[in-house]
Amino acid sequence: MNETLSADCHRLATRSLEWLQRTHEQGNGLLPPDDDIDVSDPNNAYKPIGEAALAASLVLREKAVLGPAERDRARAVLDFGWQQLRQGELLYERQFRNILLSDPLELYGHFHRSGYRHAPLDELLAGLDALRSTHALEAMANRRLATVNARYVIGLESRPDWDALAKTTWLGERPEPWAIDWITGYNVTHAVFHLTDWGAVPGRLPEPMQDYLALWLPVWVDIWQETGQWDLLGELLIVDACLSESVCDPQSWAQLASVQHEDGLLPRDLDPVDEDPARAFKDNEHTAVVGVLAGTLTLARDRR
Repeated sequence: MNETLSADCHRLATRSLEWLQRTHEQGNGLLPPDDDIDVSDPNNAYKPIGEAALAASLVLREKAVLGPAERDRARAVLDFGWQQLRQGELLYERQFRNILLSDPLELYGHFHRSGYRHAPLDELLAGLDALRSTHALEAMANRRLATVNARYVIGLESRPDWDALAKTTWLGERPEPWAIDWITGYNVTHAVFHLTDWGAVPGRLPEPMQDYLALWLPVWVDIWQETGQWDLLGELLIVDACLSESVCDPQSWAQLASVQHEDGLLPRDLDPVDEDPARAFKDNEHTAVVGVLAGTLTLARDRR
């Protein structure tokens, strides 16, 4: 990795993480007092807690990549989320009352990765892992991969057939690359994220899929860079970081880094950023998470 690319990755990750921590301290991302969260609503506070926890957990996992200040910020973001979840009690209650919901398992995985534990939830998840019904739950292929990888992170006993799961995805079929659309682009990225456990196990990505991505990932990156879809561009660059070797032009990294604001906000697209801080947080929180992940995982891949 050249020095310019390394500097772009480091700056994007550190400034995005700083923005996430600061906006949380300002009161964004708080759960409502009744804890009655509808996870089907993408605009509630439950999902941002999980996304921020994911980013922070991977900063701590790749502890040699960023500095001690960033590790402290990541721990602060996780502590904030864990406190909002009542030290895991909210996750336990949700899972106990709704055994087929996957979000408590997935969200707990981010905290579990970083050393947080809730003993009753551990016991409950182990019991549910032994049920056929939890494994037979119908879901989109990349969503099924998310739950399977969460079980892997937590250390549950079930052992999935990763190759078989990979073949059920759009990417696994290696379809006509020009047929991809915006939402399928996100589905492709998440299939790769969960198959590789966010770059930690690149060998779980079947070789035919790796070859297909080597050909077409740079093309998709060019498309969404040209249209100014910065959030999806960042996700595609995370995919590049999950491969054994980079296949994308470093110029795409330079473009993503160049659109970040001085305060660390990373806009999701070409639309103007709302002047209302709360609205700006809702609109761009996910892109900040993407910035942390893209920078951190690209630097981490270079060290492996």
